[in-house]
Amino acid sequence: MAEEMAPGEGAFGSTLPQEEMLGVHMPEEKKPLTLFDLVDVLHASDVEARVFGDGAACVDGMAIDSREVAPRNLFVCKGAGFRPAFLESAVAAGAAAYLCEGVGEGLSIPSELVAAAAVTPALVVSDVRRAMALVAPVIYRHPEDQLHVVGITGTKGKSTVAYMLRSILVAAGQEPSILGSIETDDGKVRYESHNTTPEAPDLWRHLRNTVDAGRRTMVMEVSSQGLKYDRVLGLPFEIGCFLNIGRDHISGVEHPDFEDYFASKLRIFNQCEVAVVNLATDHVDRVLQAAKSAPCVATFAVEHAGEGSHGGKVWPVEPLFIASGVTQLPTGGLAFTVRERAAEGEIACEEHIELGMPGLFNVDNALAAISMARLLGVGYDAIRAGLAQIRVPGRMELVSSADGHVLAIVDYAHNELSFETLFKSVKAEYPDRRVVALFGAPGGKAQERREALPRVAGAYADHLVYTEEDPAHDRVEDICAELVKNTPAGVSHEVILDREEAVRTVLERALACGEPSVVLLLAKGDEETMHRGDEYPEVKSDLAIAREVLLR
Repeated sequence: MAEEMAPGEGAFGSTLPQEEMLGVHMPEEKKPLTLFDLVDVLHASDVEARVFGDGAACVDGMAIDSREVAPRNLFVCKGAGFRPAFLESAVAAGAAAYLCEGVGEGLSIPSELVAAAAVTPALVVSDVRRAMALVAPVIYRHPEDQLHVVGITGTKGKSTVAYMLRSILVAAGQEPSILGSIETDDGKVRYESHNTTPEAPDLWRHLRNTVDAGRRTMVMEVSSQGLKYDRVLGLPFEIGCFLNIGRDHISGVEHPDFEDYFASKLRIFNQCEVAVVNLATDHVDRVLQAAKSAPCVATFAVEHAGEGSHGGKVWPVEPLFIASGVTQLPTGGLAFTVRERAAEGEIACEEHIELGMPGLFNVDNALAAISMARLLGVGYDAIRAGLAQIRVPGRMELVSSADGHVLAIVDYAHNELSFETLFKSVKAEYPDRRVVALFGAPGGKAQERREALPRVAGAYADHLVYTEEDPAHDRVEDICAELVKNTPAGVSHEVILDREEAVRTVLERALACGEPSVVLLLAKGDEETMHRGDEYPEVKSDLAIAREVLLR
């Protein structure tokens, strides 16, 4: 067994040093921040800005949701669904000023905002999205200076890798915060997330909360939207991890094409100290080329059967971290060996790892987390402990009937790449079982999923059930009709609009038929809200229903 690294000692030696070596410092005594101060910040970054009203007005904190405004906040007026009434609510809640995008060459205040808050000071800018990202770290007194920030991007696996890394860090005696598509936990607030990467005012507030809560690490998922639309502008990642790339989030309101989506993902390398790259990703040569923007690059790869240095697989570069010898454990988890190379290229150590969750593809996710943990200076004892007891809410959650004939797998798989990976793994791990898959598609985004998901699932499953999945402002009937239209000829399928009814129905049928089966409940995991219109009403999660039906 390799010796434990001292805190801060990574696989490159002292790649990611301790706080004093990183220049982490405690903030100076807090000084009042005025609108005039913020104008100076914006002008320094070539964003036009001017103040209407009292420029000496002091602000403390920001809000982009009028329901979350605190006294002295700077309220941001933006968003496709923004209404002047939101500004009125913000002022009533104590907002000291508001930030908005100006009109015309003189950057005038939009007339509807003047009517809503005639006497409230306004910071008017030429680009509100960029402006709020630039002033947020200043308003929150640069919490990044006191944090180790890890960013994870990719088409699939971000949440799983983030939770694996957090579990490892907890086993190492740390208490990291996490931001992602499942959960927001910054040490002061904890709730189910609605966006993978929050808008800049919320992001920097979570970073500040993390520091104030005494935590020193933030593990966060970084979405293509977060990168494209400057939500993470100016945030330095000590590690930026690129997991994989496939087609997703391509629509009229997200990315117009795959190139825009891919290029947005690659932007993470422009603001990280160490780039971590999965050599199994598609377009790996382009990813590695983009990763050269970072001062250091570390790579990892899983050798599956018939691959690897002894099986004919040639990686574009020699991986720093390699996993091989994957076997299934009686508990349903997986075991494998990690080989870690030293800076000179020779094998520095070999370690046996047991992963406490199923899914062959999760070895790739675990190796990503291991790579980042090692670069952060975490030893293998903590890595083993963290991965052995890992649970990722709503990711590969197994619920079995008493007789074992019915196995429900609850997973967040929701795009083409994650579907392809999951279904292949299920067929490999449960070759003799009937496969039933239940899923839908979201409203207002990721339009391509309505064609891709039935096509991929139809190639593997014996029966498909289409149902509700965060329809937003679309009709569930219309979404399901598109899924039906794109179902391959000859594939058994049906529509059950109510999701709870759908989950109960497929599980009850599986119990009644007596045939060994796997029921895949996809895309919602253990989420307890459903996005309908502008609201997020509470619902019973797929996981909770599966436990009710199969464990009764």
